[in-house]
Amino acid sequence: MPSSAMDCQRASLRQCLRGSVRWLNVLALALVTPAMAAGQPCAESAWPLWQAYASRFVQADGRVLESSLEKNHSTSEGQSYGMLFALIGNDPQRFDKLWRWTTANLAESSIGTRLPGWLWGQGEDGQWRLQDNHSASDADLWFAYALLEAARLWHRPDYRQDALRLMAIIETQLVVDLPGLGPMLLPGPEGFIQPNHLWRLNPSYLPLPLLRRLAKQAPSGPWQAIARNTATMISQSSHHGFVADWVGYQGTSTQSGGFVSDPIKGETGSYDAIRVYLWLGMSDARERLATPLLKQLDGMARLSAANGFPPESVQVLHGRVQGQGPFGFHAALIPYFHAKGQSSVALMLRHNTEQALREALARPDASAGPPRYYNLMLSLFALGWADKNYRFREDGTLKLSWETPCTRTTAR
Repeated sequence: MPSSAMDCQRASLRQCLRGSVRWLNVLALALVTPAMAAGQPCAESAWPLWQAYASRFVQADGRVLESSLEKNHSTSEGQSYGMLFALIGNDPQRFDKLWRWTTANLAESSIGTRLPGWLWGQGEDGQWRLQDNHSASDADLWFAYALLEAARLWHRPDYRQDALRLMAIIETQLVVDLPGLGPMLLPGPEGFIQPNHLWRLNPSYLPLPLLRRLAKQAPSGPWQAIARNTATMISQSSHHGFVADWVGYQGTSTQSGGFVSDPIKGETGSYDAIRVYLWLGMSDARERLATPLLKQLDGMARLSAANGFPPESVQVLHGRVQGQGPFGFHAALIPYFHAKGQSSVALMLRHNTEQALREALARPDASAGPPRYYNLMLSLFALGWADKNYRFREDGTLKLSWETPCTRTTAR
């Protein structure tokens, strides 16, 4: 492998990859010739970029590595994202291992009665175990979503039963009724209900396609209302065309309330909020809640197009920006700019993403350079969507590149 990213820039891609391990060869195929992969939808891998990532960062037992800033720790978010990508890549064996590891370790083999804890790893006592047993509701939604879609696409009723159990626990433990608004999903079971009738919410935890899919599965549940209230939250809490990482909701009476700055995180929009632009950009064009939000959230479009890069953070109330976003931010905005009809900016961001992605994956370990996990996850979401490996339909179900030609093969 080349000794540095600079060497890789001076050499051709083929020279850089000559003699490297199998995952990097697969990466080259995924980034340089996506059409070749699309031409063989029934092959073992329907998505070479996922295989490149998984062969490097997913253990044989199904644990996703480097998914936490804590060394040797793994998170429920990483597991849930990995399951979605395995589904998109028509990788049922790895999907099953990801879920089995999650149930055994994050849910401590009690998935029927509890939600997965969010952090697992080696503690100060040297023991490998669950380090924080509180769930994170964004991961809970992605788990339920991936299981529902895997059940539908791979004809696995056991996955559907697991999803229904998760949905029931989520409704019981994490859904609250906010005065003047209605049902809303808390980010977790503890720490998000403050004194004086104030609730803390995270807009990036609530992708509209996931809420639509859960509503399709459980039409009498709270999910349609949560989708509407999520759109209201984003619309009423955004300023200068930007959305914040965290938002507060202040109850003013038993029947009224309004959105305010988060009492702990304030008005900053950064590593969480970047996903809001990504989710909206990937929503179906007929998603009536996404269209006005994409129009309203134009601050990120104006600044990124003008500067050639997205800011790392924004003070939403005043529109002040700081820093240059990492390459995952570039990736997250690819669908966003496509949805806003600015394909030339999306193309520029894609070029930046692919170059940085090659360099990040070429690093031998996590000790040198910036953390990779979040940038890689955002890149997988965005590039998989841009290459049409998947799309979210209006009802939240997935439209996959392999689905039609491979249904009979995979659904055994």
